[in-house]
Amino acid sequence: MESSPAPQPREKLLKQGAHALSDSELLAVLLGCGTRGRHVSQISEVVLEVFNSPREGDLSIALRNIKGIGSAKAAQLEAAVEFSRRRIAPRGYRVKSPSDVAPLVGFISHAKQEHLVCLTLNGANEVIATRVVTIGLANMCHLHPREVFSDAITDRACSIILAHNHPSGELSPSPQDISITERIKQAGELLGIGLLDHIIVSINGHRSILRK
Repeated sequence: MESSPAPQPREKLLKQGAHALSDSELLAVLLGCGTRGRHVSQISEVVLEVFNSPREGDLSIALRNIKGIGSAKAAQLEAAVEFSRRRIAPRGYRVKSPSDVAPLVGFISHAKQEHLVCLTLNGANEVIATRVVTIGLANMCHLHPREVFSDAITDRACSIILAHNHPSGELSPSPQDISITERIKQAGELLGIGLLDHIIVSINGHRSILRK
């Protein structure tokens, strides 16, 4: 007896709720349909790669370069991202503890590759921007401080917070995590941009490296 086909993302959302959908499935719902010869699930996977990758330049240009994404769908995705950003971290969102950071970096908690995210903050500890710096770096010790601080300098940030995920679910920092944290902290002191915290996130929660 053949098993029933998996429900389509929209059907799954209606039956189980949005929380039950993967990032790719949520994008498929937003996109609505695919194009001739290319299913919406294929397009959503490529869109997800764009969102997850460190990027220089305009998001709309990157989206429109995807086969199957025209100006209308690119605008729709940009609007959804901006709306979410304003709701999750509205202008003036102030970070006081690791728990304040967790909602802003929760999108990497289920990632199968290790992502490093950098939050830039102003003098009042208000979030300026949240960016993915690297994905799948085999050895965090190979991370150069310039990769972390280039955007912080552009933002005229007073401080930064780092966060990275452990796909294994483990929340304890590795010797490499501790080493790169100290290296970034020292570089920040020279630049006058303090490292307020470095947070590990996973499916099991979050943990600060700097705040014991």
